[in-house]
Amino acid sequence: MPADPRSDAAIGHDFDTLPDAAFVRLPVVAVIFATSQSNVWRWAQKGILPKPRRLAGRTTAWNVGELRTALKKLGI
Repeated sequence: MPADPRSDAAIGHDFDTLPDAAFVRLPVVAVIFATSQSNVWRWAQKGILPKPRRLAGRTTAWNVGELRTALKKLGI
């Protein structure tokens, strides 16, 4: 199966067009918050970012609406 031709950065730029009910994966969250993937996990554990949701098996993603709320709280 071919990979999605769009980069994580491109998906991050399309974040504003996603519905609040959508989910995004770790690389996109890192781009949106301009941090490393390790920091995304750290911030989620500390409550700075919302906790991710387990969608299936080892697939974890963040809710777009919750991430928008976190962006507003952080003033980003």
